[in-house]
Amino acid sequence: MNKIMEQERASVELWAKAFQHNVDPIHDEVSRKLNGVILQLERYPELPDSLSRLIREAEAVKATNNFVMTEIIQPEDLFEIPVIVVDEHGFVSATRYIDTERADYERIITSFAALHEPIPITLTDRDRTIQLLVYYGESAMIQYLRYFPFLQFGILVLLLGVGYITYKSITRSEQSNLWVGMTKEAAHQLGTPLSSMYGWIQLLRDRNQDSDENLSILFEIENDVTRLKGIAERFNKIGSQPELKRVPIEPIIDDVLSYMERRLPSLGRSVEVEKSVDGSLKASINPELFQWAIENLIKNSMDAMKEASGDNRISIRAVKDDRQLFVDVEDTGSGIDRKYLREIFKPGFSTKKRGWGLGLSLTRRIIEEYHNGKVFVLSSEPKQGTIIRIILPA
Repeated sequence: MNKIMEQERASVELWAKAFQHNVDPIHDEVSRKLNGVILQLERYPELPDSLSRLIREAEAVKATNNFVMTEIIQPEDLFEIPVIVVDEHGFVSATRYIDTERADYERIITSFAALHEPIPITLTDRDRTIQLLVYYGESAMIQYLRYFPFLQFGILVLLLGVGYITYKSITRSEQSNLWVGMTKEAAHQLGTPLSSMYGWIQLLRDRNQDSDENLSILFEIENDVTRLKGIAERFNKIGSQPELKRVPIEPIIDDVLSYMERRLPSLGRSVEVEKSVDGSLKASINPELFQWAIENLIKNSMDAMKEASGDNRISIRAVKDDRQLFVDVEDTGSGIDRKYLREIFKPGFSTKKRGWGLGLSLTRRIIEEYHNGKVFVLSSEPKQGTIIRIILPA
């Protein structure tokens, strides 16, 4: 770019010389005097013709120079560089590639002076000299080249961004395919033993018709086997587009609470479970997957109770507006440290020693990918509790 700037300065200097030649009064004065000499010579025939011919040739050379300056060096389409010529009093004498109607000459001259050293021009008029300064700016090419590195950097950043997004998309797709493959294989592996267990339960029931205690135990076993079958069906739905039905959410939440309340004694302390859900609330959901998501959140709350002290309470609330359904699961457990708030929904993240870090990740997948909703931590304070909110389209 420096070479181009040097060439542009040389072009402006050449233009300045042409401008000086065309406007310098001394050239007109010389031409006038030469013409006078020719007239005087023609009055004396005895003088050799070669003398007047030489003077005419000198005048012709000047005409040639004028043609070169006017037609070759100074045309507007030759050097597309903005120029302002200023006299010694600061008045603008000439401009080039400047919008004279809207030009702020003072600002333009200041900006040109900051870019380049002005080119001086000296004009001679009889007994005095006139000093002019030629200020010039940058051509469009220089301006493009000046910003070209930023354009290159922007394109590079764009390409890196596209590459990163593509890489993340491929990685996410691979993780998703692996997840889907594992869940479907788990569902397949669970299917055969579950069918056998139903057969064994029926056999034991036939042999224990006289024992109410044994029948009660078998009933609970059958319920758990049925639940295992439901879990296998859940795994089988992961990876395929589930069927969404507009159904009431209260019965689904009741089933989850009923199942989880039977396991609350394992915490070794009393836990109060509260529910505030209007029976008329409906949403377009897959009942099995939505139940799984709620179950994961309540399990997470139960685990938080193990490390908490004081009042132990789990509450689930649901409200609806014109466009969305809000489901909040709140606990008074140990809470979540602020530094983990962005991590808890990532696969594999867990603060438990034996945790797999899949529960909340699976919940997010169910709510956001299959139900077009959102799930996030609404609020959480260490040793005070946590509220996790689910938002579904109404």
